[in-house]
Amino acid sequence: MGNPARGATVSERPLNEFEQGILDNIEKSGCQVNTIFDPDGDEPTFSYSIGFPKTVGQPEVIIFGLRNEVMHSMINALLGKCRQGLKLRDGLVIDDLLDGYNCVARVVVSDYLVDEYFASAIWYEKYRTGGEMEEAYQIVWPGVQQRLFPWDEGCDQIVIDSQPALYHPETVH
Repeated sequence: MGNPARGATVSERPLNEFEQGILDNIEKSGCQVNTIFDPDGDEPTFSYSIGFPKTVGQPEVIIFGLRNEVMHSMINALLGKCRQGLKLRDGLVIDDLLDGYNCVARVVVSDYLVDEYFASAIWYEKYRTGGEMEEAYQIVWPGVQQRLFPWDEGCDQIVIDSQPALYHPETVH
C-alpha cells in the first residue's frame, strides 16, 4: 500500500481525532506514549511507544507495572538515548531510565505483538508502511529492595507479577 501522505489513510477513511493526535505527537515529539490500565485492577498497567521506527529506526517499546508518569518518562528518556545513538538489543542493560536503577531490554516474542499490547503502534506501522509491526522490546525493571529482575532467583513476586514476560512465550496468559 506504500507510504500514504499526511492525511491519507491505508483504509481510505478519514483519520479520527485520536489517530491524528498520534501523528501530530510523533511529528512534534518523536513518539506518542499510550498507557493502558485494567479498570478492575486485575492486570498490570502498561505504557508503550508509537513512533520509534520512524523517529530513531528502532522497534517500539513497552513497560509494565509502574506509575503512568514514570513509564511515560522512561519511554521518553529511552527515545532520547536512541536519538543519541543507543541501539536496542536483547539483554541490553540501560541506565538512567529509572532513578538509580538499571533496566534491561528484552525482545518481545512475536506472539505478543498484538492489539492487546500494541494496538495503536500496530495501527501506526500499517498506516506508515502498509506492513505489520514485526518487533518490539519490553523494558524490564528490577525490584526496589533487592534490585533483582523477574528472571533472577529470589526476585519478589510482586515484581514478577507486575511485568508479564512478553519475552517468554510460555509465561503470559
